[in-house]
Amino acid sequence: MMGLGSAIGAGLFLGSGVGVRAAGPAILLSYVVAGILVIFVMRMLGELAAARPASGTFATYARQAFGHWAGFSLGWLYWFMLIMVMGAEITGAGAIMGAWFGVAGWIPALIAVVVFTVVNLAAVRGFGEFEYWFAFIKVAVIVVFIVIGFALLFGLFPNYDSPGLRNFSDFAPNGIAGMAAGLLAVAFAFGGIEIVTIAAAESENPSQSIASAVRAVILRISLFYLGSVFLIAALLPFKTLGEAESAAESPFTRVLELAGIPGVAQAMEVVIVLALLSAFNAQIYATSRLVFSFSKTGYAPSFFGHVNPSRVPIRAVISSLLFAFVSVALQVWGPKDLIGILFNAVGGSLLVIWFMIALSQIKLRPQLEAEGSLQVRMWGYPVLSWITVAMIIGLTVLMLFDEQARLQVLTVAIVFAVLSALGVIVGKKAGDDHTRDALV
Repeated sequence: MMGLGSAIGAGLFLGSGVGVRAAGPAILLSYVVAGILVIFVMRMLGELAAARPASGTFATYARQAFGHWAGFSLGWLYWFMLIMVMGAEITGAGAIMGAWFGVAGWIPALIAVVVFTVVNLAAVRGFGEFEYWFAFIKVAVIVVFIVIGFALLFGLFPNYDSPGLRNFSDFAPNGIAGMAAGLLAVAFAFGGIEIVTIAAAESENPSQSIASAVRAVILRISLFYLGSVFLIAALLPFKTLGEAESAAESPFTRVLELAGIPGVAQAMEVVIVLALLSAFNAQIYATSRLVFSFSKTGYAPSFFGHVNPSRVPIRAVISSLLFAFVSVALQVWGPKDLIGILFNAVGGSLLVIWFMIALSQIKLRPQLEAEGSLQVRMWGYPVLSWITVAMIIGLTVLMLFDEQARLQVLTVAIVFAVLSALGVIVGKKAGDDHTRDALV
């Protein structure tokens, strides 16, 4: 449920129209390509995480495969990405809730942060329970949407004249270029699903939990995304779609309004707030566990390695919350150019993360085979593993030809290069410390 909830966010409810507008109904092919890429990456990560469960997840495997520079740079890049996204999510949720109650957006946002602080300082079971119900609501909305959408498509509503598949008559109105633009719009829609391997590492049976979660999540996510986007493309003319600025403009809202359901815009607004708060909650968890993991490898001060009687790294949790506030402050009071640069880095970070996960799996697979610890296996190793690497490189090249996406690639390349250089320095010290400890 956590994997489902992390990948089903406000981006799906508000942003899915962007890809449909760019590619027309052919956006389905873009989703299939992006979905295959993410399924392969998750399968590879699942193989590593089930064999060697760790809260540091892919940063840990990058370190095991390529050394300290890789673990340091990948871990802090992911931490930076999540912190920036956290600020955007709590700011957006606060603005909507503030409008409901006629108060400044920071007031409900602050209340939400206090609640999540309590939740994240409790045992991981409490966090899991909280996130389960968040995810359950989002998944239930998707299921209801798909049921009503197909009822509309089959003409089961008496006051609605179904278009059937007429909107698919011009399947790829903008050709290959439109499909490529659509691919860029949806490629990162599945981002967040990787958090499931971080959480599962703290479960009672990590290897089994990760194995079952990865197998279930990749199939259900694909069905939910493809089913939803198929219905949007079938029921709404693609030229009427685009970036939704509010719940009322969401493609989901517009489809449900075709069924004459009253109050649907208000209901979707609640769902969008829940999606934002759910993602915020999950990312507090993920960033705190990364910092906790870093404290054990010398990538962060050992101060953050302290845990309470419930085994929760309370100092790491508090640090994540503090930096979330800094992120909010930058968005509210910071210079616009700075925010644009930081968020461009966020957009490109997933490419680096996926690329390093794939290379780590290729490098570590022989070791895992020798250990006999494999519970999840990447299909067709090593061929499909290298095909995944090629797909990520292809997506990067595609981004370089897009004026807006090009800045994402260049910004994250600079950030990753700086972090890698720092990682070499920190890794040398961490290695020296470990050697000294061993001698002592």
